[in-house]
Amino acid sequence: MKISYRLLKWTLLAAAWLWPAGFGHAMDLQVKEGDPAPDFALADQNGRLVRLSDYAGKEWVVLYFYPKDDTPGCTTEACSFRDNLSRLQGVNAAVLGISLDDTASHKKFAEKFKLNFPILSDTDQKVCKRYGTLSRFLGKTVARRSTFVIDPQGVIRKIFPDVDPEDHAEEVAGVLRHLRGEPR
Repeated sequence: MKISYRLLKWTLLAAAWLWPAGFGHAMDLQVKEGDPAPDFALADQNGRLVRLSDYAGKEWVVLYFYPKDDTPGCTTEACSFRDNLSRLQGVNAAVLGISLDDTASHKKFAEKFKLNFPILSDTDQKVCKRYGTLSRFLGKTVARRSTFVIDPQGVIRKIFPDVDPEDHAEEVAGVLRHLRGEPR
């Protein structure tokens, strides 16, 4: 049986996006639970500048990093956050997604899947470097699928270094309830 290089490449790409931790080098986190979350200012899918400090003193932030717009695992994860946004807002949390894709790619992705939260463009990789979420896959640099839960004082309270995109939003909502002292 002959398998084309192109088919093999796309099969491996799909597997990487579906696999919770993806392939690539082990993540070398630059921050840990209890550390102040590094502030940033990035453009969202509509070109609006979003700063982490905009949320300080107001609400929790679910900051999730993902490899690539409109790929199977990333779409599953984004749609899970979309579908669970009211649950997360119910525990006073905002959702922010970050990848290395540009704002034009984010806009198409957000419109195609009706995403109802900001997805931020880190094309220069500075934020991913500050959080330690850069990874390599098939010779390309991507953001490693991971999530940081940040409290209203700007402190990282929970890090998910490996994420199952399918039920991650529900997992995050449970952790937020626990961190807030509410029953899961």
